[in-house]
Amino acid sequence: MGPGDPDLITVKAARILGAVPVIAFFAKAGKQGHARAIASTYLRDGVAELRFDYPLTVEIPHTDPRYIDAMTACYDQAAEAIGARLAAGQDVALLCEGDPFFYGSSMYLFDRLRERFAMEVVPGVLGMTGCWAQAQAPMTHGDDVLSVVPGTMPEDQLMAALARTDAAVIMKLGRNLAKTRRVLTALGRADRAIYVERGTMADSRILPLAEIADGAAPYFSMILVPGRQGQR
Repeated sequence: MGPGDPDLITVKAARILGAVPVIAFFAKAGKQGHARAIASTYLRDGVAELRFDYPLTVEIPHTDPRYIDAMTACYDQAAEAIGARLAAGQDVALLCEGDPFFYGSSMYLFDRLRERFAMEVVPGVLGMTGCWAQAQAPMTHGDDVLSVVPGTMPEDQLMAALARTDAAVIMKLGRNLAKTRRVLTALGRADRAIYVERGTMADSRILPLAEIADGAAPYFSMILVPGRQGQR
């Protein structure tokens, strides 16, 4: 579905959405969901919907056994509901923001259903590519190495991962913003780090990391650290 801007859906995805009899999607309880909002323009009349509410988002750490049990049950139930439609001969389009195989819930349903049903994966515009395009931040030049790093890593591991790369995208900031800033400062990269919040969405914010106060970052936020500097 793209990372947020409704125009960043592919022609192929739009064509499929206009043809399928059933769509499925995840959303936070009480919210419509970004993917579902984007899809509304393309859906045919009378399409059936399978909505799955996340039991948790950031309330407890993702390593907590309670989180793992709750999410596993959620994905099991979603796979069962989608599988029932597929077994009845109906095609189902599972909506996913960004790309289905990049930190997406779609992967967990793919793993559960791939042995039983034919599946097609439509690649999407990644959140990070949308963010660096909007920030006008060239990320890699020549033989620069780019690393995508979750901010949830322990501080020493985050330091080691960023020390080995030329350019970086740091995702899953949440409560890890202050820790990430400490690491980038220690590595001498904080001055070129860019904070992007809700990239490509109508209410996006793009600022130097130095202008962002420590605290919990929204779910849709990341830090870009461009690689090689200057003209070539």
